[in-house]
Amino acid sequence: MERMFPITKNALACAAFIGGFIALSNPASALEEVVDLELVLAVDASSSVSAQEFDLQIKGLAEAFRTQEVLAAVQASGDLGIAVSMVQWSDNRKQTMAVDWSLIRSEAQALALADAIEATPRYLVGGGTAIGGALKYAIRQFENNGFAGRRQVIDVSGDGRTNQGSQPKHQRDRAVELGITINGLAILNEDPTIDNYYYLNVIGGTGAFVLTANDYESYALAILSKLIREIAAVPVAAVPGVVKLRLAKAVP
Repeated sequence: MERMFPITKNALACAAFIGGFIALSNPASALEEVVDLELVLAVDASSSVSAQEFDLQIKGLAEAFRTQEVLAAVQASGDLGIAVSMVQWSDNRKQTMAVDWSLIRSEAQALALADAIEATPRYLVGGGTAIGGALKYAIRQFENNGFAGRRQVIDVSGDGRTNQGSQPKHQRDRAVELGITINGLAILNEDPTIDNYYYLNVIGGTGAFVLTANDYESYALAILSKLIREIAAVPVAAVPGVVKLRLAKAVP
């Protein structure tokens, strides 16, 4: 005959303590969904970006997530899907979450994210170019976001060099220490050597690279190539005259 023992208040309290301790000691398994990739899209909204140029960035990103190529990249990344968010940035005091974290495993989820990106207004107008501040803000977005990525990537695009705040290489090095990869999309319309600046000061981490777009009209094609590469973690062919690929050297 099975013996029954009374459940006391002390026993309940002890069970609650043990359960809480287990959850605290392994918060990722208790609170976060594991995905193949966490990706932050960091979009330049500084003074150098006109309203038309900003719209071209947003439309290019939205259209990319509507393509079968990006969906195939998501499927190639693994079975767990990817989590994506988008931030806007300008000077050292101005960064904001524009599209919150979204899980993508299916075409329907990719299309929903595309619609959310396209409907996003420009939250920041004007201000200097603080890539260091943008990276610092983007790094924080991986904390307590509900996801645990096997890879973490920041996708930063822009057309200018840092002219405010700390130099981006300090935040770049911090990201690398945390296991985060930073890739760049350098838009050459104002500075034809901005890709070199990104190459030396912005990108870092495993497989880091810079792609270039000659101008904002070329942005859509460049961001499509960039997303395919960083989501699937496989090389893509560059398009002559529009997209140029530069891999990072050994990361400091």
